[in-house]
Amino acid sequence: MTQRVELAAVMDRLAVDGLITDYAVAVDDGDWEAYRNLFTSDGRADYRSAGGIEGEVAEVAAWLEESMRLFSMRQHLIVNRRLRFGVLEQDRGDTAQVQADYVNPMRLAAGAGPATAPDLVCGGRYAFGLLRTEEGWRVREVVVREKWRRMPGQDATG
Repeated sequence: MTQRVELAAVMDRLAVDGLITDYAVAVDDGDWEAYRNLFTSDGRADYRSAGGIEGEVAEVAAWLEESMRLFSMRQHLIVNRRLRFGVLEQDRGDTAQVQADYVNPMRLAAGAGPATAPDLVCGGRYAFGLLRTEEGWRVREVVVREKWRRMPGQDATG
């Protein structure tokens, strides 16, 4: 590998890492416009394993906006990112798959439950399918695989 190719690979890895971080921040901050802009025009998301919906990004963003109002605090911690670049139309590196674990503590909004923190903690794994576009890396699909959830007075379940 030449230094130029190695540098391009490092730059792609940094851009993908930034995209995954931007995803978590958009959800945590409730910035649904930013969330939608992280996806390709045909992007999809699947939150069914966490009690949500699956569909195209605008529909899912609207669902998230409504359902996340229950929580005054959200903090996704995304770790253990495994990144694999793929091939699209014989051009190396146009696609990427990211598998990443998450832990997500959340606090219920005032009036929605006790004021103790956090009220809910869940964890699992994201599977992101990414595509390099003219605007940079974008999410083509994300599938949430919730593995456990803990609420006050409950043990973690698997």
